[in-house]
This record gives sequence, C-alpha cells and structure tokens, in this order.
Amino acid sequence: MTARPIPLDPEEAAAGAAAAAHLVEALGRVVLGQPAAVRETVAALLARGHVLLEGVPGTAKTLLVRTLALALGLEFRRIQFTPDLMPSDITGVNLLTGPGEFSFRPGPIFGDLVLGDEINRAPAKTQAALLEAMQERRVTVDGTSHELPDSFTVFATQNPIEFEGTYPLPEAELDRFVVKVLVGYPEEPVEQGILQRVLGGFEADIPASYGVSRVTEASDLARLREAARRVRVEPSLVAYITAIVRATRTSPVLTLGASPRGSVALLKMAQAAALLEGRSYAVPDDVKELATAVLRHRVAVAAELELEGITADTALRGIIEKVEAPR
Repeated sequence: MTARPIPLDPEEAAAGAAAAAHLVEALGRVVLGQPAAVRETVAALLARGHVLLEGVPGTAKTLLVRTLALALGLEFRRIQFTPDLMPSDITGVNLLTGPGEFSFRPGPIFGDLVLGDEINRAPAKTQAALLEAMQERRVTVDGTSHELPDSFTVFATQNPIEFEGTYPLPEAELDRFVVKVLVGYPEEPVEQGILQRVLGGFEADIPASYGVSRVTEASDLARLREAARRVRVEPSLVAYITAIVRATRTSPVLTLGASPRGSVALLKMAQAAALLEGRSYAVPDDVKELATAVLRHRVAVAAELELEGITADTALRGIIEKVEAPR
C-alpha cells in the first residue's frame, strides 16, 4: 500500500509558490494577454497532467509551449498531425540492424514537452497511439515497453472553428487531458504590444528572440510536482469535488457526464492552484476557479440545447452555482 504523502508545511508552500511565480512571469513576458491560459497550463504541469489547447490559429498556442520548454530547460518536440500520419511515426519503430537483430528507433514522442499540433487532423488509429503514453508514460512497440522521460507531458492544439478534414477526438483520449485551455484573441492594447515586440525583433519561429532564459531545473519541476501532491485537502472539499462531478452525470442539459478520472483531475488541479497561491491547503475557490477548464472536454451538451446556444461551459457554471460549497 502506498504511503500517504507528508502534508506540505507553509514554508514549503511559500517556496513552491515563489518558484512557480518565476515560471508564470517568464511565460507572461512572451505570451501576452493570456493570463488565464498561462495559469491553467502551469497548474496542469504541476498536477502532472496533459493539456489540450483550443484556439484559432495565431493565438500563441505553440508559442506558449515553446516558451515553457525554454523556461524549464526541457526538450521540446513538435508533431504535426496530418491525415496520413501513422502511429509508428509517433511512437517509433524497430529497425533491422543485422541478421535477426533489431534496434528501436524512438519516435518524436520521446521528449519532455511534446506538442501535438492540430491533433484532430489525424484519424482515430493514429490518435490512439497517444493513449498508452499519456496514461502509463511508456510506449509499447512489438511487445517491448519503453519508458518515457519523467517530465513527459503532452500539449495538443486544435482549431475550434475548422471541421473540414478533421476527426473528433475519442472520449478516451479527451479524458486523459487534465485540462482544456481556451486561448482567445488578445485585447486591443495587448495586440498593439505584440506588434511593438515584433518591431523590437521578436519572431515566433526564432526562440532566441523570446528573451527567455531558464528559470528552473527539471529537478525543481519534480519538487514542485511533489509539493503540489502534498497540499492538504480536507474531506469536505473531497466531497465538494465529488458532488460537482456527479452532478454532471444527472444534469438534464448534458448527455455525457464526467468520469471518475475527471474527479481526480479536479482534485490535482485544486492542489496545484493552492500551491500557486502559496497555500499548503486547498480551498473551495481553487475548485470553482478550475472546474470548468477541467470538465468542459469531458461532458457533452444535448444536441437540441446546443442548437439554442447552450455550451459545456454554460452548463458547468450552472452546476457549480447549484452545488453548495463547504465553509
């Protein structure tokens, strides 16, 4: 039986928050006007979860992940998902190197931060190649398992308005993303700031122009994740998380509710949010703040209500308002 983690003390929580703040600040200097997306992404990283980024092209989704890799000093890998992409193009293959001898050539998934660009452009068979990697953090090729790096995290992007030539992500794959982050258009002053940065020499395809240096080590990330795992969660807050997730299964607005994996994701994200605030304990506001982002891709709105403009976010906000939070 796994030993229960030692609760985080206030001093450790403050130190963890300071380290995480440096990371958030570094991202905010490059990815302008997206504070919610930056915060949710960092929280997901601390929760040791994978991230689905949704937004129209040109809203800094790839830039966010590239900058995160630079700030952490981690290896960045990008996979362009296309209709002809094969599973072996992601996981790797065994190559014949001699008489009866094979050598494994790792695919691009063997990286620290792996970006699956336009993930919904590949068919379900290819998308399924990610399932074992995302859940077990390993890849099995020809019956042999290969472990992925400790920092392995999948970031996937998709365009919410383009449907031609795309394939819907299977529910089993969606459920493995701890959070779905929405990346929208920046405000007008922010967009002007982006143009000023370009005039100053910034180029999105040249990481050296970002002006970002490493703010933490891979070992520090491991310590931050361990600290988030040790954030105290009272039984009343566990009951609150459970009530919200179970309410998605009985809501007349939704035809698909969140799974128990959604409960686990919301718990871990609440712990990460608490650490970002420098607290050694989670509070109901941590859950409220992130519940929509954690659950929006795990539920489905009834078709007739969707035609009336009801979205998953609308339905979830209604549920969160109705479920009584602990004092």
